[in-house]
Amino acid sequence: MKQSLIFLVTLFLVGCSGGFVYKDAPALEFSDFDYGFKSNFIKVNGINISYIDEGKGEQTIALVHGLASNGGFWRYNIVELSKQYRVIAIDLPGYGKSDKGVYPYTMSFYADIVSGLLNQLNIPKVVYVGHSMGGQIGIHFSFRHKDQLKKLILVAPAGVEPFSRGDGDWLKSVMTIDFVKKTPEDRIRANLAMNFYSYNDKFEWMVEERTRMAKAKDFEDFCYAVIRSVHGMLDEPTTKRLKDISVPTHIIFGENDGLIPNPILHGGSSREVAKIAQEAIPNVTMTFIPEAGHMVQMEKANELNSTILGLLK
Repeated sequence: MKQSLIFLVTLFLVGCSGGFVYKDAPALEFSDFDYGFKSNFIKVNGINISYIDEGKGEQTIALVHGLASNGGFWRYNIVELSKQYRVIAIDLPGYGKSDKGVYPYTMSFYADIVSGLLNQLNIPKVVYVGHSMGGQIGIHFSFRHKDQLKKLILVAPAGVEPFSRGDGDWLKSVMTIDFVKKTPEDRIRANLAMNFYSYNDKFEWMVEERTRMAKAKDFEDFCYAVIRSVHGMLDEPTTKRLKDISVPTHIIFGENDGLIPNPILHGGSSREVAKIAQEAIPNVTMTFIPEAGHMVQMEKANELNSTILGLLK
């Protein structure tokens, strides 16, 4: 039971049975990730931050990824959104091509990094779109940097579902760097599949990226960032603060999200989590996308893109 819970709460840390395809593949250094878009770099609070910058328009969309992922996880959204708007997709510190080190990795820390990046790029206001952990970061961003927000869009967000202190203490005790480091390829593929309503080979790049980057020279620093990010989500809960969100907010859930709510600790459906937000956030609207899991921005990219574009118009 406990092992199953670990695999669930780590979200998409690590993939349907496909064997060990990448066992002998060379290391994939984080700097060599191929997102399909040019990566730009800028110093924010002394940290080298990588970001994708595509398109032009009267409004700017900031895309913030979730736990253990990177800006490339928005690859199915950037092209369409950037046809009408400027789109910034960030690699948070510890992830992707951004610097990795002994940073706080709290949700407030990440929110301040996003704010600093926007200031450096002279972008006064954005439509913030955050997936999973990026959603919880977005909630903190709305508290700390409200003046930089036009709209808050939360995609399968963390930070709404409540966790007890006991839940949090136990999760911290079982989440270790070794646990992340030693996950084998077949488990990576199986765990990634849990993020989808219908996983298929189109998303095999995620398995290759995660498996080969385990051989990268700074992979342990990435593992540290993941573990500390889990602590950060638990140490800065936002469930009881949802009523304080004062910007227009829209929440998007996959109808078949298998990870929110946590199926072992809480059970239920994403609609039950959404109801918590609907009752607490003053100015909130909702969209549920059918036949979509936690990675709704990939699995139903067209539907998510249309939803975002409709909100902006």
